[in-house]
Amino acid sequence: MRIYADRAPVAARQLITDLLVVAWVYVAIRAAMWLHDLVQKLAIPGQRLEGAGNGLADGLSDVGGRIDGVPGVGDELAAPFQGAADAARSLAGAGQEQQDVVGDLALVLSLGLLVFPLGLVLFVWLPLRLRWMRRAGAAASLRDAPAGRDLLALRALATQPLRKLARIDPDVAQAWRRGDEEAVDALAALELRALGLRG
Repeated sequence: MRIYADRAPVAARQLITDLLVVAWVYVAIRAAMWLHDLVQKLAIPGQRLEGAGNGLADGLSDVGGRIDGVPGVGDELAAPFQGAADAARSLAGAGQEQQDVVGDLALVLSLGLLVFPLGLVLFVWLPLRLRWMRRAGAAASLRDAPAGRDLLALRALATQPLRKLARIDPDVAQAWRRGDEEAVDALAALELRALGLRG
């Protein structure tokens, strides 16, 4: 299997395209990471809310625990502090939920940003590149086989533009049918050149 063409202009174009695709993927990933980090900043109020709620709950629980130790009236005096501590824990839980929602949103948005650029690479560029690699590999293996040149010539007759075929011979199909070596070699070379391979 060939990765790049034999002819320098085609190989250079393929290499530049491959490098551009790598750069495209890199930029898309960096943009998705930037968007993820940007959206994650929305979780800062939730973090502060969680921290404040937990700190307040711990403080109120400590006060309630100390008051609870007062003989006779400790239970009654500690109850409001325990209720306030529970409310503060509920506030901390709301802060944690807000962070979870922001985290999920950041993930969905960053993955959504990657869908289009990576989709182009996976469903447009990659199939075309692999198709060329298979065709060029098959053509290169046929190039040196005696019957292979004939198959390449037949492929050229079927796929190459008529103006290019007419330059070889005004009745190029008849020349191929007769087995004219010059016409067969010219047609095979034309097909190989179209793939960026040396004839």
